[in-house]
Amino acid sequence: MRRFKKFLLVLLVLIIIIGVGLCAYIFHLKPKYEGELQLKNIQEETTVYFDEFGIPHIYANSEKDAMAALGYVHAQERLWQMELLRRIAPGRLSEIFGSVALQNDQFFAGIGIEEASAKAIAKLDKNSESYKLAEAYLDGINQYLEEGTTPIEFTLVGVKKQKFTINDVYNIFGYMSFSFAMAQKTDPLLTDIKNKYGAEYLKDLGINGEFNTTQIKISKENTEEYSEIAKSVAAMLDQSPIPPFIGSNSWVVGPHKSKSGKVIFANDPHIGFSQPATWYEAHIVTPKHELYGCYLAGTPFPLLAHNRDYAYGLTMFENDDIDFYQEKNKAGDSTQYQTPTGFAAYETRKKVIKVKDTSDVVLTIKSSRHGPIMNDFLERLEKKTPIAMLWTYTHQPIQILDAVYGLSHARSKDEFKNAVKLVAAPGLNVMYGDAKGNVAWWATGKLYKHKEGVNTHLILDGSSGNDDITEYLDFDKNPSSENPKWGYVYSANNQPEAIDNGYLYPGYYLPEDRAKRIAGLMDAKSDWDKEAVSKMIYDNTSDVAVDVVKNLISNIDPNSISATEKEAIKVLKSWKGTNNLEDTAPTIYNKWIYLYLKNTFEDEMGEENFNLFLGISVGKQVIANQIKNENSVWWDNVKTKNVKETRKQIVSKSFHDAIISLQNQLGNTVSNWKWGEVHTVEHEHPLGKVAALRRLFNVGPFNSPGSNEVINNLFFGFNDEGKYYTKGGPSTRRIVDFSDVENSWSILPTGQSGNPFSKHYDDQAEMYNAGKFRKMKLNKEEIIKTSTKLVFKLKE
Repeated sequence: MRRFKKFLLVLLVLIIIIGVGLCAYIFHLKPKYEGELQLKNIQEETTVYFDEFGIPHIYANSEKDAMAALGYVHAQERLWQMELLRRIAPGRLSEIFGSVALQNDQFFAGIGIEEASAKAIAKLDKNSESYKLAEAYLDGINQYLEEGTTPIEFTLVGVKKQKFTINDVYNIFGYMSFSFAMAQKTDPLLTDIKNKYGAEYLKDLGINGEFNTTQIKISKENTEEYSEIAKSVAAMLDQSPIPPFIGSNSWVVGPHKSKSGKVIFANDPHIGFSQPATWYEAHIVTPKHELYGCYLAGTPFPLLAHNRDYAYGLTMFENDDIDFYQEKNKAGDSTQYQTPTGFAAYETRKKVIKVKDTSDVVLTIKSSRHGPIMNDFLERLEKKTPIAMLWTYTHQPIQILDAVYGLSHARSKDEFKNAVKLVAAPGLNVMYGDAKGNVAWWATGKLYKHKEGVNTHLILDGSSGNDDITEYLDFDKNPSSENPKWGYVYSANNQPEAIDNGYLYPGYYLPEDRAKRIAGLMDAKSDWDKEAVSKMIYDNTSDVAVDVVKNLISNIDPNSISATEKEAIKVLKSWKGTNNLEDTAPTIYNKWIYLYLKNTFEDEMGEENFNLFLGISVGKQVIANQIKNENSVWWDNVKTKNVKETRKQIVSKSFHDAIISLQNQLGNTVSNWKWGEVHTVEHEHPLGKVAALRRLFNVGPFNSPGSNEVINNLFFGFNDEGKYYTKGGPSTRRIVDFSDVENSWSILPTGQSGNPFSKHYDDQAEMYNAGKFRKMKLNKEEIIKTSTKLVFKLKE
């Protein structure tokens, strides 16, 4: 008995020691929000106040000192995120994740972002302010890397620390630019459809812009399985540990439309959800410069920002900046390919991809005059038909560092516009408003033209030259609007009006739902204030969906439906298009829409291509339009012999199947089919995919309002399960009111910190889900009263 008691006592002591040690380890891992630290290379003492949500307010006597402090505090919160982001473009994820990341690495190593970055960096002016400040920021990151605590993810995965350089900054911007593009998911799929079924099948997909009726107003023949490209790239982006940029809303209310007579700026870029979230907020104050910005991990200047003088943000332009070309090899010699002037040799380069716990992979990449040959790094694409990718980002000068520096340091609208001009890719709608009453937007990107009749949504002919780019347009021809007479500017990833004498610029524009809602709300009111804008940015209503429901119901015979189906129809008929937690109509609507799409398109496309189709802009655009065409070729099921299905048959079958599915999933009581029960969001950390680590790293799940293509665009994919797992949404919601700029608002999806042991890891998640905001503080006195204080002193 005595021995047993001794054993228990020893066990208890061990448990206490382990517990104390674990607590000490966790405390050691937490970010440092107060006290003193020493930094090399700063000139004078620099103070950082962390407010109640962990936002750093950096006060320094020089911008170089402020940037070093920014790099340090950014790294202590987001070093793991920085590490992942810098590894994607050069193909270095396999070094830490092993062969599971190899295909992703082969693709990004193959498309040439790292090489394009190196060329751009070689041309940089090392004496420019943009370069010197970027180096100061990187110096701050590297000092944390050397002296700060090691993130738990580094320990779990086994990451070797390496210094950050300007190459990493460019590679991060390069990955961001690629994730904006849509051609790689769309063009190969559309080419397959055309080759298999003919051009008539493309008419109902609206690829020539005919569905884009709400346009942003400007005040100025082969059976090759091309869809393998689209499926491979889509799968890689979906599985990436860093989510892609998707869409976005922004509107800027001019003085004549606001209650105060001052500009109100609103922006909510849509990005795939992840943990940590995309943006890191920081406020910098020096004697000559002040800016409150949202920063990508590992980048020195913010893409979204404001101060007392102006505000800016972005949405995705969705223009076409990638073209695919089918090259023609010389007979018997795969090292040469046909050009308009004869045969030319492919350029080749080799790249070594290091793979954790196994041997290196040597990748041989061939490039034609158009760009890299995709077949060399996409496993399922046949080698016999070489497909080259021409991407504006790697074919034009990359001036991204000077561009983002210029955006964040502009002293006038014209200076800001000059910085916008420097962005050749990606295509962005850069939104602007200022304290002087100016509102504007400009589309970035080096836009170009082909010969008339060339459809850039299809795989093009690379050998003859007939499908080559014929002209690059001057920036002044890009879509834009400055101080329009209607009193506001906006963008919701929809088609801009025609440019350059009636030229409707090709792209992958999203449905008009959000654009129509934004324009309708803006036109109807001329006394906007911050509170009204905050309700609008959280708006969950789709006017387009209400019209779609009417068209769907018109195909249902009311005399041949069950009591439950009648109740469902009644709910839909009274629906106002809202997507709130307690609504039942969106649950019925989305199940019906999914089955209508499945029964209409999957027989021609096949399961994999159909699932790809659901996730691209064409698949979203088609919903409100194809249903209106009784004679659409898509209604007929090509798999049924001697039968030609009609619209009424397909829509009715889809409705009956939807109600049966919902009864099986949620029971027979229609009032229990709540949207919040099936539409959920969980912010996933890359390591949260491991079941044992999920609760530590992931945030959520939460029942979620919002839907696809409403202003509160919490988007999801369809599946047979009937659960709508939110893939992404507003990466921040920002409202800057120049009548009260010190009390402007923001919110992040989870929290400011990427450290799971920080109290700021998830302290905004519930507020975000409920449509609430917090201040973006500018008033120093208020900041000091509500903050902890961390002082950086010069390290001797």
